[in-house]
Amino acid sequence: MALILGSASPRRVQLLRELGVAFSVCASDIPEVPQAGESAAAFASRAAREKGAAVARLRSGDWVLAADTVVVVDAAILGKPADAAAARAMLRRLSGRAHEVLTAVALVAPDGAIADAALVRSDVRFHHLTDAEIAVYVASGEPADKAGAYAIQGGAAGFVERVSGSLSNIIGLPQDEVAAMLVRHGLLATAAASA
Repeated sequence: MALILGSASPRRVQLLRELGVAFSVCASDIPEVPQAGESAAAFASRAAREKGAAVARLRSGDWVLAADTVVVVDAAILGKPADAAAARAMLRRLSGRAHEVLTAVALVAPDGAIADAALVRSDVRFHHLTDAEIAVYVASGEPADKAGAYAIQGGAAGFVERVSGSLSNIIGLPQDEVAAMLVRHGLLATAAASA
């Protein structure tokens, strides 16, 4: 039995690698679209479970770890921007205010059942962004595949006034919660999790 990360995100790959666990990658093609009236927490949790289940069908007999990260402002979910104009609009909306980042994680057992799940919340506040800052950042291409159109560990680090909660959660995989989950199911030694 192997551990499979059900994501092609290089950020999640790096964060999981830092925990010292052996794994391989198999991404799902589950569409990340909220259902009508679905809350951000319910959407992220459902998306993580669906991604995990989809990969588990491809890799039966293995453990699968899947996650979904959403940015929330005014109860609205900001997913990955469709284009540069959408990225600019998202960044303008986040400018000068706080927002929430939710990451849902699902661990699928070798029998295909959800063995564990978590939903982690962090808060981020941006300083006021000028149109020039937004334009330069969007032109870099970095916002293209990021929830909320930014990478806190990348060029958007300078936008951040304050963070409350897990930084790895904001990047896309809450390491403390994932490590605890893997330890609970014998997929990570306790010593490795505390390193």
